[in-house]
Amino acid sequence: MTQTTRNAALTAVSAALLVALVPPLTVSAAPGPAAAASSLSWGPCAGAKADGPDARRQCATLRVPMDYADPDGPEVSLAVSRVPAGDPEARRGVLFLVPGGPGGSSLDDPSGKGRRLPQEVRDRYDLIGFAPRGLAPSTAVDCGLVHGDLAPSKLRPWPAPDGSVDANMATARRMADACARNGGELIKHIGTANNARDLDRVRAALGERRISAWGVSYGTYVGAVYSQMFPHRTDRIVLDSNDDPDPARVARAWLAGHEQGVEDTFPHFAAWASAPGNPDRVAETAAEVRPMFLRLAARLDREPIPWPGANPAELNGNVLRQTMLDSLYRPSRYPTLAKSMLAARNGTVPPAPASPPEPVLQNVAAVGAGTLCNDVAWPRSAAVYEKGVAESRAEFPLTAGMPRNAMLCAAWPYPPREAPVRITGRGPSNVLLVQNERDVATPLGGALELREAFGRRAVMVTVDSTGHDAYLAHGNECGDRTVSRFLATGERPGRDVYCR
Repeated sequence: MTQTTRNAALTAVSAALLVALVPPLTVSAAPGPAAAASSLSWGPCAGAKADGPDARRQCATLRVPMDYADPDGPEVSLAVSRVPAGDPEARRGVLFLVPGGPGGSSLDDPSGKGRRLPQEVRDRYDLIGFAPRGLAPSTAVDCGLVHGDLAPSKLRPWPAPDGSVDANMATARRMADACARNGGELIKHIGTANNARDLDRVRAALGERRISAWGVSYGTYVGAVYSQMFPHRTDRIVLDSNDDPDPARVARAWLAGHEQGVEDTFPHFAAWASAPGNPDRVAETAAEVRPMFLRLAARLDREPIPWPGANPAELNGNVLRQTMLDSLYRPSRYPTLAKSMLAARNGTVPPAPASPPEPVLQNVAAVGAGTLCNDVAWPRSAAVYEKGVAESRAEFPLTAGMPRNAMLCAAWPYPPREAPVRITGRGPSNVLLVQNERDVATPLGGALELREAFGRRAVMVTVDSTGHDAYLAHGNECGDRTVSRFLATGERPGRDVYCR
């Protein structure tokens, strides 16, 4: 899709602000009010408190093939959770909570995130969470990366200050070698198509003919792939904060999206960071914030500041840029970036950021690597990345070339086992996309690509909000109401909607 087409599509979405809702979608009913027979053995969840919010959550384990091309071969386990529908008489079926990442889990979501759902939605669905293959407490993988390679600015690699990618290619080889050495057979079989197959195994084990789903971020790609592979198994599908489904690039397109995502979101940060009365104010006017950030990052490229307890143990230009990217995920994180800018301006550092335990980081990093690198073949030539980085740095200086840089996938030792799934308009018209207008991680342009790929199958709700995650995340009453109505009743806008 060209930028002109994207702008035209956004204009069309904006013009549809006051669209009326059509009658409920014509979809076959899921199993009736009573819960379907399940082959899963449900029991208490580890760590759940009898009198806490987890009191109704149950957990089970399902065995699935490691390699679906060898269904009688080795198996891996999937950890699954559920909270039963609140009103058995109104029950429609199951709502899968599909996590982001890759490397995210929704195992706690039925009793956590799911509690934010309106009661009319919770009454109608058993809420289903899970830990995807490779992620503990499902059968887990670990690449055994060196500690320094677990730094966010290494996992999402930034070029050298002069734009060179030589060090990134060396890091990619080191990390890919570690995954090949320590990841075992399972790391070859982690990927989105297998995640979708796993979901269908969970569906079958639950005794359900169809599933509804609420997928977020990377979960939108899982939901889209599931809807393409198993269209007759879908009921009501909500995809929230959407990934570009480009089958030629897959995760490379998601990484590249950060360029525009930062450009879309940084002005919102700049307005906040220059507002009078803000205790973390960095400038007198919004127009001063961007050049200040660029100057600070360039100075830190030349003169890093020691940062005890952090990984890496210095505040350099790329660490500041990574802090920017992380902070733009939601406005509540803006103070982290502002404090880092103020500290850097004064030649100091803020407190070292908290980090999850290293075993958790190792597990999440391995699942992410397996998914991103197995889904599609990445270029292996440094020249490809050098060219992309140079072009990106010239057009998008805030992200300094990172979105087109070489990840460890540039040296991944395993070729993809199957072609990426191409999302098309074939299947029932039962998909609702919801998307923030300003989203640093999954920008609007990528969501429009997914909307175009689905064609008649989907309708898209764009909300005038800033941050990652849209539904029930930023208080946009119009967007939240539209999604909740669809999940509860099946009513969906007749065409794309813009919610101010």
